[in-house]
Amino acid sequence: MPKIVRRLRIPLAVLVVIVAALWIGNTSAFEDTEGRPLLMAHRGLAQTFDVSRVQADTCTAQVIQPPAHPYLENTLTSMRAAFDAGADMVEFDVKLTRDSQLAVFHDATLECRTDGRGTIADHTMDELRKLDIGYGYTADGGATYPFRGKGVGLMPTAPEVLAAFGDRELLIHLKNNDPADGEALATLLAGLPGQRRGQLTVYGEDRAVEAFTTRLPEVRATSRASMEKCLIRYAATGWTGHVPDACRNTQLHLPQRYGRWLWGWPHRFTERMAGAGTRVILTADGGDFSAGFDTPADLDNLPEGWSGGIWTNRIDVAASAVD
Repeated sequence: MPKIVRRLRIPLAVLVVIVAALWIGNTSAFEDTEGRPLLMAHRGLAQTFDVSRVQADTCTAQVIQPPAHPYLENTLTSMRAAFDAGADMVEFDVKLTRDSQLAVFHDATLECRTDGRGTIADHTMDELRKLDIGYGYTADGGATYPFRGKGVGLMPTAPEVLAAFGDRELLIHLKNNDPADGEALATLLAGLPGQRRGQLTVYGEDRAVEAFTTRLPEVRATSRASMEKCLIRYAATGWTGHVPDACRNTQLHLPQRYGRWLWGWPHRFTERMAGAGTRVILTADGGDFSAGFDTPADLDNLPEGWSGGIWTNRIDVAASAVD
């Protein structure tokens, strides 16, 4: 045997052992893959649109797909319909009004979706209730407006949502990047029993979430900055099975395409995070963090036996497909 080959045998053997150990420690091949995904309904049961065509300034109410149901996003009726359809958790958006109430509404301005003008912060809650939140929806370029006149008085407050679904899991989205919004939400949730707070998760813009967690650190909360911090640290240490502190008691909204780069993906990764009090919610590829598993074909792309969470904009379709 040539001398150089003999010299290489030991390093190669060590390398093989290291690779084998990493594979054994992080493979999901031996994990139990039985389970049903946790279903997270984005804004309740809402009108949908092609997220891959949406730009930052797109008015999504003006590009909806032909309506398949009568519900409008972020309303009590849409959230109730989502739970009735099989949702395990419902997401809704909050913003501070001029009179310091937390209104449930998504957009930066009122013009796209409603017959109002300006922002949520420009109006009192009483003024906002008078708006028609279905005013701007059209699926045919403005030829018809199927929800016009049907959305008056349907904009709720965060306390009303919490009261209406007092025993259900909710995901609360802080839409404004303003610490005042985070502090207001923390004040609201601080008045709830600890068991109820355990059923709630908060996410949103970095500064708002930071203000919220400073006031109420025991509530599961996440932002893009906190998710990036978690995943960067996990990339460095996750091969050992260690879950960094940045990944504990939080929620990860994870585009599916990123999963393959994570140690232990898919099942061992989700088990590690669950052990650290963290939930993993998959979003679909093809759009931003709001892209959902909205068709049976989307659901076919899930990892086999996936028992983490999934983000869906069509809970009626998703729930039927997984049951």
